[in-house]
Amino acid sequence: MGFKRVVVTGLGALTPIGNTVPEYWNSLINGVSGAAFIKSFDTTLFKTKFACEVKGFDADAYLGRKDARKLDPFVQYALYSTEEAVKDAGLDFSKLDTNRIGVIWGSGIGGLKTFLDEVTNFAKGDGTPRFNPFFIPKMIADIAPGHISIRYGLRGPNFSTVSACASSNNSLIDSFNYIRLGKANMFISGGSEAIINEAGIGGFNAMHALSVRNDDPATASRPFDLDRDGFVAGEGAGTIILEELEHAKARGAKIYAEMMGGGMSADAYHMTAPHPDGLGAANVMRAALEDAGLTPADIDYVNVHGTSTPIGDPQEIKAIQDVFGEDAYRINISSTKSMTGHLLGAAGAVEAIASILALNTGIIPPTINHFTDDPTFDPKINFTFNTAQKRDVRIVQSNGFGFGGHNASVIFKKYEE
Repeated sequence: MGFKRVVVTGLGALTPIGNTVPEYWNSLINGVSGAAFIKSFDTTLFKTKFACEVKGFDADAYLGRKDARKLDPFVQYALYSTEEAVKDAGLDFSKLDTNRIGVIWGSGIGGLKTFLDEVTNFAKGDGTPRFNPFFIPKMIADIAPGHISIRYGLRGPNFSTVSACASSNNSLIDSFNYIRLGKANMFISGGSEAIINEAGIGGFNAMHALSVRNDDPATASRPFDLDRDGFVAGEGAGTIILEELEHAKARGAKIYAEMMGGGMSADAYHMTAPHPDGLGAANVMRAALEDAGLTPADIDYVNVHGTSTPIGDPQEIKAIQDVFGEDAYRINISSTKSMTGHLLGAAGAVEAIASILALNTGIIPPTINHFTDDPTFDPKINFTFNTAQKRDVRIVQSNGFGFGGHNASVIFKKYEE
């Protein structure tokens, strides 16, 4: 029996540059930066004083104050973006077999804000263990898919993928594989992250991973620019509804794209640094192409991991040149992290959404904040600097790489009967 075909039938997003998919996409193609000075805590003593925070999101208004208090922000974000995707897909779960609909969700860290608050309160006390009874169920990374399944009554496979910044790409790949193997009809998949707090910013500062361009936050995320100095922290969520093709057609669903394949690899090199020759990145792109039954000549656009770090950006370009050869000069590449910042475990999902919308619109979102060419990069590569570009887009690839050497890459194609 052959593999079943898997299509995208719904999208949802909560990002630093838009709280719905249309808002997010409009900001992307217009080159809007989501970076600004942090409002959620006092950054006076912090090296980095800015981030890409979600703006205008009121958890109490959305969930009710009582329910919102039981959920870490990363779960609040997950529920919000999923509601948009469910509505977008036109889903009425009362008419579907919910035993064959699952949720696989990615988060690199989970409930960091909850952990920080509870441990801080304990440290301020007299040693008596006064912890909120919701402490553990608010914090654990797998609780987001749990809450999504509870809200919609979905009894199919349900778990979380944790692979740092590759987490939600892994969630998409796992969902894709369950569906094409006939184990489920549909998955709610994606990822969420909420690490813009004292522990998140302080921890990444201690690693020297974050940009410290406090004089100009809006231009701090500079993928592939000579003066890039680290990534900009982001937060939010992205949801993608993946569905078996015949199931989607039977209910008259609109189809955004077909998911063709996914690849996974490990650098097996260093705790945080990528392989210096881009070995893991090259391996994962090749694995995704092989899984999809495609060649480099088939790809039109690569939404790169492109975090704006001095070490990471060159390794990904080395990998692209290794895999694509002369086709590296034909394709567009861009890093939407130049606008959203780095959403860590949610990055793969929100960037997959950007890639899918590029398929649907024929518009490549730009890599903004490019000021100075880095002479180590081949000038013939089209980084889509500063301005969106129009082109025929038939197949897209989106990369995600995480601390620990985790790599995951996904491929989507324009849907054809």
